[in-house]
Amino acid sequence: MTPFTESIIEQAAIDWLTELGYSYAFGPEIAFDGERPERGDYQETLLLGRLQAAIARINRDLPAQAQEEALRKFTRLGKPSLLLNNHAFHHMLVNGIEVDYKAKDGRMVSGRVYVVDFENEENNDWLVVNQYTVEASHQNGKVNRRPDVVIFINGLPLAVIELKNAADENATIWSAFNQLQTYKEQIPALFHTNELLIISDGLNARIGSLTANKEWFLPWKTIEGETQAPASVTQLEVLLKGVFEKRRFLDLIRYFIVFEQERGAPTVKKSRAIINSTPSITRLQKRFAHPRQKKKPCAS
Repeated sequence: MTPFTESIIEQAAIDWLTELGYSYAFGPEIAFDGERPERGDYQETLLLGRLQAAIARINRDLPAQAQEEALRKFTRLGKPSLLLNNHAFHHMLVNGIEVDYKAKDGRMVSGRVYVVDFENEENNDWLVVNQYTVEASHQNGKVNRRPDVVIFINGLPLAVIELKNAADENATIWSAFNQLQTYKEQIPALFHTNELLIISDGLNARIGSLTANKEWFLPWKTIEGETQAPASVTQLEVLLKGVFEKRRFLDLIRYFIVFEQERGAPTVKKSRAIINSTPSITRLQKRFAHPRQKKKPCAS
């Protein structure tokens, strides 16, 4: 029997995501010193070429000056904490970025630039990358970490998947959870843009939000949203196909991610509404039937 290794789990995850229509890239190949570089250095967490192309594609009616201003705002969050940066990012991701620019008649006008097309999923750039090295500076020097799998939309790293080997009795699913906590502390820039975190040991799989503790990392139990997946399908396959189907992932981001606020500042990011009430996602998708319709955002 083939050993049940972390690399096998990683490849299976990539295969399931490519089945959903994601492109694939090997992290070292798109690194600044790789064969097909897409990053300026290891501290650069966004794939800026893809992001610039998406902004131009989605906002064709706005001039280049407005698109450039939006990109500048989007890439310079500048908040004092990971959660505040993540909150600012999520707001711009869902609601667009307000910009002022000069119209053709010389007047200064306001507009809104979007970095993701929530109406037409195929107008976005979907990518899964494994072995994505990120470097950060610390008081004692530089540290680099390499999350197992990162999921991008339009060059934005929106989900991180950390895997462990179920055959290793010392590496449980909670080892993956602990690894994510280390990443958040040591390479926080990667998580400024994070929407979902996934942990798995190949047998068990859990989904949580940026601030979720162990209690709120929970399994995803359905692929299509109507019936529970059979036990013969692994938890990781159910989770990846259930969450990251393109239309569903966009709806999760848009309608089911919320921040608790205290005295006007975010304190906790929650995605547990999506975890506890998976059928509600399907009901929401039916209510706001695609293709393009105007949608009324939901609170959670």
